Amino acid sequence: MPLTTPRTTEPTSPAPTAAGGGSGTGSGSPRTVGSAGAGTGPGRRGFARPANTGPGRRRPSAGVRRRGPHDWFAERLLAVLSGRRPVHSLIGHTIGPAYDQLITLAPADPPHEHPYDPRRLSPVLHGCGRFTPGPGVIEAFARIATGDRLTALAFRLEQGPDLRWRCAAVELHGPRP
Repeated sequence: MPLTTPRTTEPTSPAPTAAGGGSGTGSGSPRTVGSAGAGTGPGRRGFARPANTGPGRRRPSAGVRRRGPHDWFAERLLAVLSGRRPVHSLIGHTIGPAYDQLITLAPADPPHEHPYDPRRLSPVLHGCGRFTPGPGVIEAFARIATGDRLTALAFRLEQGPDLRWRCAAVELHGPRP
């Protein structure tokens, strides 16, 4: 009685390349390329690229936080409080007494009456954080640096029934930016 060796599913030819081709049938054996394409089969453990990345898309690193509505409002509030934008640019984005608070905090003169002065320092947003006390509410803070001066900005955002965020309160502590 002759001895026979059992057939294996391992191919005898070199492994197929990522460019295509190959003798894989998608049967799920460890050395075959799946029917989904190269790089996704069982033989490529841990090397498959997630579906949401590709050329021109960046995958966020562990240290990068996602920007939220409080970041957008902090930038706009800084522009109004420093006189770079008029107060009425935020009229549709405020509710309650927040608009009146902005009128008292913003500079009285129009934003474009100041000639350009290279010695005047521009205020810079040095960080923005938030606290969420409940659904649809964000209490945010920002640090504003103008040269060596530091100003604290606090504001409250509320989400309306139309899912838009609006500023409900603004406070400024320290010198005006």
